[in-house]
Amino acid sequence: MQPSCVSRRGALARTGAFLGATLVSPAAGLRAADTSPGGSPASERFVLGFNTACIRGQKVGIEKEIEIAAGAGFRAIEPWVESIEAYVKGGGALADLRKRIADAGLSVEGAIAFPEWVVDDDARRARGLEQAKRCMDLVAQIGGSRLAAPPAGATNEPGLDLDKAAERYRALLDVGEAMGVVPMLEVWGFSKNLNRLSNCAYVAIAAGHPKAALLADIFHLHKGGSAWDGLKVIDGGVLPVFHMNDYPADPPRDQINDGFRCMPGDGVAPIGPVLRDLWAKDRRVVLSLELFTRRFWEQDPAEVARTGYQKLKAVVQQAIAPARTP
Repeated sequence: MQPSCVSRRGALARTGAFLGATLVSPAAGLRAADTSPGGSPASERFVLGFNTACIRGQKVGIEKEIEIAAGAGFRAIEPWVESIEAYVKGGGALADLRKRIADAGLSVEGAIAFPEWVVDDDARRARGLEQAKRCMDLVAQIGGSRLAAPPAGATNEPGLDLDKAAERYRALLDVGEAMGVVPMLEVWGFSKNLNRLSNCAYVAIAAGHPKAALLADIFHLHKGGSAWDGLKVIDGGVLPVFHMNDYPADPPRDQINDGFRCMPGDGVAPIGPVLRDLWAKDRRVVLSLELFTRRFWEQDPAEVARTGYQKLKAVVQQAIAPARTP
């Protein structure tokens, strides 16, 4: 199914054929059993990860970021591509970095970059795809298989055609397939486009590509006004990574920004229900702590990571304890 031939109505009409791969019944219950057909062992269903944005302000370098993430207890890491590039420019070898990550007991479950793959300008979009290819190559060389794909460059002006966005996402997916890296379409709540789970899900479906995946975030779902229950109808297979954080009751949604992100459990987000919905999908998902709060950048980075791990672990245990009781 080529996206150029898929209208919005046509995509919705074809959704029924797509249900088995991407949607589950909203009534699917939590499973107490340790395993289930096609699912993941309960002990592996949630993997706690560390997005290095949490300590980006300290500028410690990717080698130290790896050490800090592992030392805090995380099992997965999401580095920023710019940190990988800085490591290479400093004379580092990617093979050595890959070994360092593996030796630390971490897996690279995603990476952060901002290629302009979805913009309307043809020349910018072509450059964006080339940038995405370079980023994916770096990620693949350190053992990663996913890259965040936010709507970079298409945030301030509304009106992005979702069917064109689907064509462009498919083109990005094709690049990723050749590189062995999956670009995850990221919900950006502050964008004027692709700011809700619903329109990102539409683009992923209309792209008509078997590797389509979504990247959601507690803060962005709130900022963009996504319906929390929308998570119930998205299959865990297309939500391999989920960014974890929290937000306060004030300021209101239309005024809140990244600087108000707080540790999981320290705000008012419905984290418990969200985690139970993710657990019910019976698929492996990386819960990756992602914060952009400057006060954390002014603190000891190792302490930020340790606190983040403990906070994330606590909300997970509180949310899924009833689900694991036979």
